[in-house]
Amino acid sequence: GTLCLDSTATITMGLLKNLDPLLTADVLHILRSMGHGDKVLITDINFPAAEVASKTTTGKHVILTSDLPPVIDAICSVLPLDYFSEHRIHYMRPDAGIDLPGSGGEVKSAFTAAIRKHSDSSLTPIERMNFYEESRKCFAVIQTHERRPYANIILQKGVVGPDGGDLKP
Repeated sequence: GTLCLDSTATITMGLLKNLDPLLTADVLHILRSMGHGDKVLITDINFPAAEVASKTTTGKHVILTSDLPPVIDAICSVLPLDYFSEHRIHYMRPDAGIDLPGSGGEVKSAFTAAIRKHSDSSLTPIERMNFYEESRKCFAVIQTHERRPYANIILQKGVVGPDGGDLKP
């Protein structure tokens, strides 16, 4: 099912301390339910999220009324990344022969900066049509209200190590 949440209402509620309010109960449930190696898709507003979600492991589609970079920042603050996989972060890029629009470059810089706050992992581009296919293999979909194009990311969950951080080889 699809759940629509108003992030401003969530922010004002402030029911938990030291937890980003964008991490709603539904988002936290998805992240906690994932096992190592599972992937979560975070999308912009124009992505065919409902259709793709229907093909994912759980069929879950959560909608957050926020831009993508703050959602990526919130998720990366709690989700361990899979350091046993060379390509643990993927993002959509235009198909060959098509240029990335200027606003697409802006959002790519913004989501890269959000990821860098939590990880030094490299980001792997996937051409648009191949990205759709990879998206259908994910655990669940979290859709944002991001309007800038090509703001679509797949994060692969890793393992929380004994020190509470990402387990690395």
